[in-house]
Amino acid sequence: MDRHPLRRLAPGELPIPSLRLIDPEVDALVARVLTEVRKEGEAALRRWAENLGEIRPGNTLSISRQELKEAWDSLDSDARGLLERSRDRVAAFARAQRRSLSDVDIAVSGGRAGHRFVPVRTAGCYVPGGRFPLPSSALMTIVPAKEAGVQTVWCAGPKPSRVSLGAAWLAGADGFTLCGGAQGVAALAFGVCGPRCDVVVGPGGRYAASAKRQLSGLVGMEAPAGPSELLVIADGTADPRLVALDLLAVAEHDPDALAMLICRNEDFALAVETQLAMVLDSLPTENKAAAEASLAKSWIRVEPDEGSARALAEAAAPEHLSLQVEDPEAWASAIGSAGAIFMGGGSAEVFGDYCAGPNHTLPTGGAARFAAGLSVLTFLRPRTWLMLEDPGALSQDAQAFARMEGLEAHALAAGARSGRGRGLGQGSEPSQGQYP
Repeated sequence: MDRHPLRRLAPGELPIPSLRLIDPEVDALVARVLTEVRKEGEAALRRWAENLGEIRPGNTLSISRQELKEAWDSLDSDARGLLERSRDRVAAFARAQRRSLSDVDIAVSGGRAGHRFVPVRTAGCYVPGGRFPLPSSALMTIVPAKEAGVQTVWCAGPKPSRVSLGAAWLAGADGFTLCGGAQGVAALAFGVCGPRCDVVVGPGGRYAASAKRQLSGLVGMEAPAGPSELLVIADGTADPRLVALDLLAVAEHDPDALAMLICRNEDFALAVETQLAMVLDSLPTENKAAAEASLAKSWIRVEPDEGSARALAEAAAPEHLSLQVEDPEAWASAIGSAGAIFMGGGSAEVFGDYCAGPNHTLPTGGAARFAAGLSVLTFLRPRTWLMLEDPGALSQDAQAFARMEGLEAHALAAGARSGRGRGLGQGSEPSQGQYP
């Protein structure tokens, strides 16, 4: 059987990952969608959803929690059991993350200061649908929000399957808007056919990713979560078939997905390509078409030098990094930029996609250089506070600083607190450790 050749990267060559997310034509269309939904509300949302075949003319644009429950009830026991097991693992991991976060309460000059983790009130969760509905994304986005303490969670996504709707109910969603892409993100951000959300999260294709990028700052967003990426680093201990299967698992997601391999020698690269061709022929037609389009954009780098391989991985900053090497922990310690790391041949990236516990919504396009994946932290704000009982010393320094900067009203505000004494004349004193 013929190999399925991947492009070989030359020494010193590395496509700039972030440029994958920038498409002026996509961004221009998305900007138009966002403007129309912001100005016209439901009318524009319905127009785009109907034109794109997401709903039939006159159909409802959103469904309630009760209707999500009806979808859940319609699932067979095997599907419900699978979703429940996955939900429990994701919840356990998110709960452990939440417990690892500590509030701060320390003594400062004249009183106390600290921070407290406070959840946002409303979160929007994008649940991809269309060609491959992803109920796993419902669990991965809604469950951490609920574990963080978010009161209201609303979803949006194109053509959700019954399983996706049931998963949304199980995870705790309050409702679901039945459109995706830029218009689905806009609905969550502007509160059209559902609540206006403080944070909008979730993976999506080019249009959803562009919308999130353009709305960042108006609403909270996690790191860019565009088309999926996987970088495998393999040495002589790796199994070429497992490597090929992992690359294809990412490639079949989306024609824009990116599968990357760094290996020690050309013989291993050829063996992986042979396995790619064999497995591709066994895939369903739609999966094969998506995978072939993705692999046409993907690449292999033959790099015998470990230091150069690590530097290349660091520069790629992939969404998923699979270390199929003899000592994966040492490699993981040496590479700082990756959304999630899968250590050893047994740790398939697909386990992270579905049911292991860590989240599958991760930074793409090189954003792992500065950002992390979705977690309870995405929905929490470390809000600081200050309670001063005797601000005398701070008052003097604040006045001096204000006058150094030429801000006289600042100095007067600080000076007005000078020498006021304990409790600022209120006759009360907060108890130690009590959050004001």
